[in-house]
Amino acid sequence: MPIPVLNASQAAEWDERARTADRIPSRVLMEAAGRAVAQLLALEYPAALHSGVLVAAGHGNNGGDGWVTARALKAGGVHVRVSEVDHERSPDCEANRALAMAEGVELVPPDTPWPEVGVVVDAILGTGASGVPRGAIGELAARVAEHAGPVVAVDGPTGLDLSTGEASGPVRADLTVTFGGVRRGHLLARDWCGKVVVADIGFPPIDPSWPRLLTDAEAAALLPPFHPTMHKGERGRVVIVGGAEGMAGAALHAASAAFAAGAGLVKVAAAPVTVQAAQTVLPDALTVTTALGPGLEPELEEAIGWADALVLGPGLGRGEARSLFVQAVLARAAAPVVIDADALHAGGEALRAGIAPRVFTPHPGEFAAAFPVPAEQLGEDRFAAATAASEGSPTFVILLKGVPTVIATPQHPLRVVATGNPALATGGSGDLLAGFIAAFLARGLSPYDAAGLGAYTLGRSAELASVHHTVRATRPADVLASVPDLWRFLADPPPYRPPILVELPAPALV
Repeated sequence: MPIPVLNASQAAEWDERARTADRIPSRVLMEAAGRAVAQLLALEYPAALHSGVLVAAGHGNNGGDGWVTARALKAGGVHVRVSEVDHERSPDCEANRALAMAEGVELVPPDTPWPEVGVVVDAILGTGASGVPRGAIGELAARVAEHAGPVVAVDGPTGLDLSTGEASGPVRADLTVTFGGVRRGHLLARDWCGKVVVADIGFPPIDPSWPRLLTDAEAAALLPPFHPTMHKGERGRVVIVGGAEGMAGAALHAASAAFAAGAGLVKVAAAPVTVQAAQTVLPDALTVTTALGPGLEPELEEAIGWADALVLGPGLGRGEARSLFVQAVLARAAAPVVIDADALHAGGEALRAGIAPRVFTPHPGEFAAAFPVPAEQLGEDRFAAATAASEGSPTFVILLKGVPTVIATPQHPLRVVATGNPALATGGSGDLLAGFIAAFLARGLSPYDAAGLGAYTLGRSAELASVHHTVRATRPADVLASVPDLWRFLADPPPYRPPILVELPAPALV
């Protein structure tokens, strides 16, 4: 089942549909959720459980999940206590509280000293909560935040708006366990959630219009296969157009990434000095010399027609001549084009020239230049901004880089990529992304799939690279060097471990 990326209203809708249309009792879902949390506690913190667990329980269904967790841990021999909000409880919360108390779960008043325990479980507020926690809820959350050991959040840490990602505090989780799908806030505020685990509790199929997370399994399925009798032409022909004087590195990064993603032939069309550099440091690449505008030389026109996919923009430079050049390339191109970096500043008329399918890969600043009207939404809702930029252009795919990366096109639901870490906050990372996407386009993937797989490849490779080099020291060359490890991982992924559907590691910061 695809993993949805939900806001609070969609999560509530899914829960309602499970209970009404599909007739799954809410107590069944709550039982599965609480037991999944208990199972994750045993997997992640086996030693800490020997010191006991304290569950901070709210009065709603999130608190009910906490009471089920307490009961499941108690059955396994864990010394478990619960501290609760003194408030009228939801019926399911009340019922599970009664079961847990009958089985000997201890109650600890929230305003008394808490015992030393190995883990605290935050089961105070659920997906629909927003704003600063106040009153008894805020006081209980503050007690959770004071715990020196691991904190495990059920759905999300108290004080985090799981729709917008706005974090009011006070709780930061080391592990967040959520159900069926991730919430937008988990991805927008990764530093508040720690490791995020999506557990299966038996929800029905998702609404096909909902955004969905690109998982390891889906990435493996998208990766174009090889066969024993392939020749270089069958592996795809990529042309990189850019590399003005003083910016050779951008074009060479894109070309190197295309090779690393499996392209059979890569041609760099660039200024003379960049062509000379390519012939020296990247002898595998073919080259074409161009003035980069305003018109196209015959050799460049021939290269554009030869390509199965193009990258336009890395190290291109800006100005009127460059804008006319972008327009001329797009007017000539028939193969899909990745529009990146300086090409995104060419202006609306230039960027919409021609009929070639295209993938735009802006970061927020470039997004504002290329799509000024939807950019007004960017600070408030990056999902809506990317959607608005793609509307009315069926051959356009918008890949909005960031945390998380959002991919929009009118024909498909939003695709969300949550791989990566701050190692990618360096010059050259975007050039690698463009090269990856172009290689996948050249192998015949749709722009939507190529964009998703390219973003996934960049992020996962950065995660692998930072294990060896640290986030601080990782550079684009290190990311490229880790791509083979990613291909090996996708060829032999780890086995399914019920009830875990997806694991998103806590962002690496070292």
